[in-house]
Amino acid sequence: MGLLTKAPRGTADLLPAESHKIQYLETVFSEIARSYGFREIRVPVFEHTELFHRSVGETTDVVQKEMYTFNDNGGRSITLRPEGTAGVARALLEHGLYSEAMPQKFYYQISCYRYEKPQAGRLREFHQFGVECFGSASPAADAEVIGLANRFFQTLSLDNLHLEINSIGCPKCRAAYHKALKAYFTAHIDSLCDTCKGRLEKNPMRILDCKSPVCSAIAAKAPVILDYLCDDCKEHFAGVQKNLDVLSIPYTVNPRIVRGLDYYTRTVFEFVSDAIGAQGTVCGGGRYDGLVAEMGGSALPALGFAMGVERLRLLMENTGKYFPEPEGYDLFLICADPAAFDTVSRLTAELRDMLLNVERDLCDRSVKAQMKYANKIGARYTAVLGENEIQSGSVTVKNMHTGDTASLPLDDFADRFLSLLNDDSLREWSDDTHAPQTGGFTVLDGGKKKD
Repeated sequence: MGLLTKAPRGTADLLPAESHKIQYLETVFSEIARSYGFREIRVPVFEHTELFHRSVGETTDVVQKEMYTFNDNGGRSITLRPEGTAGVARALLEHGLYSEAMPQKFYYQISCYRYEKPQAGRLREFHQFGVECFGSASPAADAEVIGLANRFFQTLSLDNLHLEINSIGCPKCRAAYHKALKAYFTAHIDSLCDTCKGRLEKNPMRILDCKSPVCSAIAAKAPVILDYLCDDCKEHFAGVQKNLDVLSIPYTVNPRIVRGLDYYTRTVFEFVSDAIGAQGTVCGGGRYDGLVAEMGGSALPALGFAMGVERLRLLMENTGKYFPEPEGYDLFLICADPAAFDTVSRLTAELRDMLLNVERDLCDRSVKAQMKYANKIGARYTAVLGENEIQSGSVTVKNMHTGDTASLPLDDFADRFLSLLNDDSLREWSDDTHAPQTGGFTVLDGGKKKD
């Protein structure tokens, strides 16, 4: 049997040379989310299939074509999560969080799974940042959630994204809109794809989200929801726009946005870029005021968004935006002979206890080979310990970038090296003005952060 050497189609490995980019995005997103009062929630990677049928919608592409569903050993139908909102809403209900002070505000960083054609920024296993806010019907909440996403993009210096918003109304006003859509699409039924022909009776709005070029062309001339909004939905949408104006967040009203999941009501929005190809939506969200009730709970207004991490990274790379360098090694301790082995082990442990990035040889290399390896991994400092250093009680530390050296006592080596490292770091970073700012820290050269 041959060795399996390829990951499944639609998946990707995140190697150490690239993982620091995702860690950077995760850190910035979580700090901004917490500054808006959101707290992290973690939900299972798989749920009962019925959860997604009831929440996402039977007529959506996700449910009809894209879910990874299987029967477990107990005969239960299980689905890998295709999105995050349904699981968070389920957790809210299961743990009784709806009875606590409102609003309940959550953020998450999760993997999701959809069976679709892999392409740039869109994989079958993909990752999302998301937030969910339960308990507020105010248009100010819509603007705040949008503002959180906008603040995140500003922090990353992503100035090539634009915000598009729409209202798709409530069940009350959508009834008249569905009637108008059904009449319009019935006149073109012979040209619709088979999937959309089935949607015509159950949920004609889903045709607006079809990816077929023929259906998309027909949908482009369909009636728009804004012409059918009830007075309450018109007032709410006007309130969202007013609050965005107060926050100085620019936007465009796009009456064609419907989003791809059935649970949305009223406000829907997308942050879109033209720098990553046809799949230009980096972040999408909106209201889902009926979701909790649909899942068996009491009526509870709610809203949120999700953004694709792979698309976000692709956008930043395509537009030359800042990523910190991978965090390097502060020191490589070179063992020159067996007499120094125990001392190297002890010093390595002491420095690592201080959370410094310290490496030592584990492959029985020669001194020359150890020095070559230290250069290869980009160690900032090196120190050679042998019998002479043990007898003299001091060791010479060399800055590999400048060539400067310093003699440090072995009995106080860890503290003295930390002081040396901090002094040099302050000098090196004193002129660094290029790192993006977040609410709590500045990400600086080498991936370090300074308060």
